[in-house]
Amino acid sequence: MFFIGYGCSFIAGDASFRTAWGTQFVPAVVLMLGIPFLPRSPRWLAKVGRVDEAIDVLARIQAGGRKDDPLVIAEWEEITTILAAEREAPYSGWRRFVKNGMWRRTFAGTSVQAWQQLSGANVMTYYVVYVFQMAGLRGNINLISSGVQYALFIVFTSIVFFFIDKTGRRPLLIYGAIGMGICQFVVGGVLGSYGSYVPGGVGGNENVIIQVTGHPSHVVIAFSYLLIIVYALTLAPVAWVYAAEVWSLETRAVGMSYASVANWLFNFALGLFVPPAFHNISWKTFIIFGVLCFGAAVQAFLFYPETAQKSLEEIELLFSKGGPKPWNTRPGDSLLDAKIAQVEESQQKGEHLGGKLGSTAHSEGLRA
Repeated sequence: MFFIGYGCSFIAGDASFRTAWGTQFVPAVVLMLGIPFLPRSPRWLAKVGRVDEAIDVLARIQAGGRKDDPLVIAEWEEITTILAAEREAPYSGWRRFVKNGMWRRTFAGTSVQAWQQLSGANVMTYYVVYVFQMAGLRGNINLISSGVQYALFIVFTSIVFFFIDKTGRRPLLIYGAIGMGICQFVVGGVLGSYGSYVPGGVGGNENVIIQVTGHPSHVVIAFSYLLIIVYALTLAPVAWVYAAEVWSLETRAVGMSYASVANWLFNFALGLFVPPAFHNISWKTFIIFGVLCFGAAVQAFLFYPETAQKSLEEIELLFSKGGPKPWNTRPGDSLLDAKIAQVEESQQKGEHLGGKLGSTAHSEGLRA
């Protein structure tokens, strides 16, 4: 979209912005057309009593339609167990987000989204043109160089999908924040050490009052790109993944709305804060965000348990009172794996687990 906007800047008249805005309808329409083909959540189907559909969808997702697969049986037993517990929950409405230790999930889901913005990465996206002005870039060269970091963002965000489950959420959140903090300190330090004050602002931009040239400008550009790469590999995607994983079935929809509100509130604040910050404290803006990045790393280490390769039911235990310390949690080691092993052992002994699943589904349907 950045390069579409750049290209449209050469179009005269209203067609310039209308073309850029109109292009955004294309992916929106594709998404709308694809939604009807998505299956419903097995957990939601079980929750509303559509048990047969729930088992069918679960089997198609996990085992190519085989309802007697150990993974399907084990996960179905977990779903029915947690749903039974949630039906008996004593709280409803907003109180369920703070009662019985639920505040830990609410705190984790909303704060991880807030830190994504407070890391200052969007300084390098929303206002990268300003940053590159500080590095001495002008005109089309500035705009094209600014567009490169959007391309880097897309490429490296795509790479995350290949290792996010093996690495886990915690290491990416912790080390990603530390890496971003270092980049912020380098950019701020170079601008503060080698920058020269420009009365009236660079190119008449009153928000850009400092400029570096030569090798220091190359360092600013390089670490601006590096910050975006680290962000794309860590906080940018992982904050959304982690925020979605901390909730229970009953609280996920509203909980994710709280997390999204936290993200966009700080996003909105960032958009208002950065230009006057550049004008008033200049390079110190990057130092502030660097300190915040290290604050994000500390909170992730102390308060965010690992959720990778764990079921919703296990995450319930991670955030419960007396649960494991966050720094002692690891990806995997799922209780679901143990249940699958038990089912496989039972199948080897010749038990008719297909019938067992059917009777379990029938009884659960009556209970629902």
